Amino acid sequence: MDLDLKGKIAVVTGASKGIGFAVTRALLDEGATVVAGARTISALEGIPGITPVSVDLSKPEAPASLVARAVELHGRVDILVNNVGGVRLRLNGFLGTSDDEFAWAMQMNFFAALRATRAAITQMLKQGGGGAIVNVASVNAFFQPDSGTIDYGAAKAALVNVSKALSQEFGPKGIRINDVSPGPVSTDLWLGEGGVAKTVAAAMGTDPETARQRVIASIGGIPTGRFTTPEEVAALVVMLASPKAGNVTGANYVVDGGLIKTT
Repeated sequence: MDLDLKGKIAVVTGASKGIGFAVTRALLDEGATVVAGARTISALEGIPGITPVSVDLSKPEAPASLVARAVELHGRVDILVNNVGGVRLRLNGFLGTSDDEFAWAMQMNFFAALRATRAAITQMLKQGGGGAIVNVASVNAFFQPDSGTIDYGAAKAALVNVSKALSQEFGPKGIRINDVSPGPVSTDLWLGEGGVAKTVAAAMGTDPETARQRVIASIGGIPTGRFTTPEEVAALVVMLASPKAGNVTGANYVVDGGLIKTT
C-alpha cells in the first residue's frame, strides 16, 4: 500500500536505534525526508534522505531546535514522531525513588515530547494547518503499574493524557495526534546493557534470560510467545502518520503480543 508520504518532511526524536531507527527507515522507505535527532548519530550518517542532528533532547531548548532545523532545511514540518524516552528500574520502590529520579523520567518521557509537539504544532499552523504527530508511549501508562517503573509509567500516562487533549484542540486545524503503546520490545531498553533483563537478573542473582522470563510471567505472559520487534512498532507509527489514516486522531494503539488481557 502506498501511504502517500512521498515528499513529506518528518522529524523523529530518539532516531538512532531501536524503535526510533526503525521508524526513520520506514518513513524513508515510504518516500518521506527525515530529520533525525539523537545524541549519537553515527548509525544515521550517510543515508540519503536522512539529516542526522546530534542533540540532547532532555535539554529544554533542544526539541524546538530540532524542529527548527527541519524548517531551516526544508521549509516545513509535516510529521513529528516523538520516540525519545528511557526507563530506569526503581528496585527500591516508591520510598527509594527520589524527586530527581521522577524529574529525570518526566524530562525524558514527557517534557521532550511536549516541547517538540509545541514547536511542531506552531510550525504546522504557520503552514496553514494539517500534519500528523505520533507519540511512542507504553503499556506502562495504564497496565499493571508497579513501583519498579513508577516514574516511567507516570510520565507515559501524562503523555497519553496530553495527546488526547491536543487532539481535541487541534483536530479542527487538521492536525492529528495519536499514540502507540508498545509492550516489551526487543530493544536495548529490555535486552541491552543496563536494560530491564540484566538489571533484574543482578537483583535476583540469576541470568538475564531467566529474569526476562520471570518478569513476563509475573505480568501475565505474552500469548504470541515473543517480544514485539521495532519494525512492527514502526509499521503502526508510519500508518498513523499517513493520510490514509486521515480521520484517526486522539487514539492510543497497543502493540503487545496480547500481553493486555482486558478489552
